[in-house]
Amino acid sequence: MTHYQKLLRVSTNGKSLYNITSKIAEIVAESGVQTGLCTLFLRHTSASLIIQENADPDVLLDLANFMAKLVPESAKYIHDAEGSDDMPAHIRTALTHTSEHIPINKGYLVLGTWQGIYVWEHRQQNHTRELVVHISG
Repeated sequence: MTHYQKLLRVSTNGKSLYNITSKIAEIVAESGVQTGLCTLFLRHTSASLIIQENADPDVLLDLANFMAKLVPESAKYIHDAEGSDDMPAHIRTALTHTSEHIPINKGYLVLGTWQGIYVWEHRQQNHTRELVVHISG
C-alpha cells in the first residue's frame, strides 16, 4: 500500500467558506494513487471542513447565515480572551468537522457532481490554516 502525505496551507481572509477542491485534486494527482482514500485533517479548533454544494453560492450564504443565528457572536461566553468571535468559532467547529474522508477511483476524488470541499473559516481575522492531506491506496 502506498501512502502520500502533504501539508496544505490555506490563507483565509476572515469568516467565509473557501473552496479547496482543486487543490486537493492536484495533491491526489501528485500522489499517483489510482484507488484509495484521501483523508483530510484541519489542524485547528476555530475553522472546519465541509463537503457542500459548489454550484449555487446561495447555498454557502444560507449556511453561513444559519450558523450565525445558531451560534451568535453576541452571546455571553466565558472564554473571550481572543475576542468575541473566538468561542463561537470553537462551537461552530464542534458542530461541523475537522476531518473528511473521500474515496479515490482511477486517480480522481469520488465527489458528487455538485460537491466541493471547503475550509470554513469561523474567525473574523485573516489566518493561515494547515490541512494535512493523507492519501493511501
